[in-house]
Amino acid sequence: MDRVDCIVIGAGIIGLATARALARRGHEVIVLEAEAGIGTHTSSRNSEVIHAGIYYPTGSLKAELCLRGKDMLYEYCREKSIGHNRIGKLILATTADEIVTLQQYQARAAENGLRDLTFIDADEVSRMEPELICSGALLSPSTGIIDSHEFMMNLQGDIEAAGGAIICHSRVTGINIANKEFVVRVAGDEEYAVATKSVVNAAGLWAPTVAASISPFARDQIPEHYFAKGHYYTLAGKAPFSRLVYPVAGKAGLGIHLTLDLSGQGRFGPDVQWVDSIDYAFDTTRKAAYVEAIRRYYPGIDEGRLVEGYTGIRPKLYGPGDAPADFLIQGPEQHKTSGLVNLFGIESPGLTASLAVADRIAGMLAAEH
Repeated sequence: MDRVDCIVIGAGIIGLATARALARRGHEVIVLEAEAGIGTHTSSRNSEVIHAGIYYPTGSLKAELCLRGKDMLYEYCREKSIGHNRIGKLILATTADEIVTLQQYQARAAENGLRDLTFIDADEVSRMEPELICSGALLSPSTGIIDSHEFMMNLQGDIEAAGGAIICHSRVTGINIANKEFVVRVAGDEEYAVATKSVVNAAGLWAPTVAASISPFARDQIPEHYFAKGHYYTLAGKAPFSRLVYPVAGKAGLGIHLTLDLSGQGRFGPDVQWVDSIDYAFDTTRKAAYVEAIRRYYPGIDEGRLVEGYTGIRPKLYGPGDAPADFLIQGPEQHKTSGLVNLFGIESPGLTASLAVADRIAGMLAAEH
């Protein structure tokens, strides 16, 4: 049976960043990916936004790792010449009552260590973005956009340059723990097993399923989990905006916001549709609700320019009506299984936080040796 130092399960952004961090510390690492390529699920079906760190509760992992990860990500993009743009974002109060919410955002961001938010009035917003209407806005100058696919390709290159490997078509079917090591069973072109001292479960939407396949492992350590599907509509033609535009956030997401890609293409989304399974089919009946939400801040929207784009699914640790939950980076201190890290509910701002999350995981595993 082959043996390696570390196995990372899942070649999304978090898994790739973690494998890179471990490989660069001198560990022999392989990444096992069930699909035919890297980053085919949540990592490639999102808004590609580099978040500033505004919304998350002070002291949360989301707040801490987003702020640290943002700086790391911008630096990595500069070093590797990865396509990105610190484009800035406007968070809009579409009614006077929502001004209070913006003030709360600004106060929370400052508590988190983000102090570059500026409140601007409706007239200033109109000068900056003439197509918008609102009662006021917060300007976040450190919010940006990134080519997430280019980011993942660079992470893969770093892993391989450090001696690691990514093995696709490799679905983990079970993990047995014995004699202080893990035996990971894999199904792909052929079935095989690999032994290792450390396992990082970065399987994203399937992380709870992977955790449930570990034996022995306490099932009460696997949290309740939910899937939130989001639809994205593309705006045909040139978008009349130069910044990202977000309404005040809802309970389960950041609302039907406008983002731009690096070519200036506009897209609206995501919404929140709670689903029980992984299904990326586009529900065309949701367009009317999109148009209604968008017109609250962009009354000139021509609904004929809204074209079906794509969908994504976010792993959530809370369901409809529940308060948002933090990332769960579950290490040996929590589950008492040496060498194992489970990652649950790594949704937004996971892309932004990825390099900081990876450092956190590498540090947790290093502390055991």
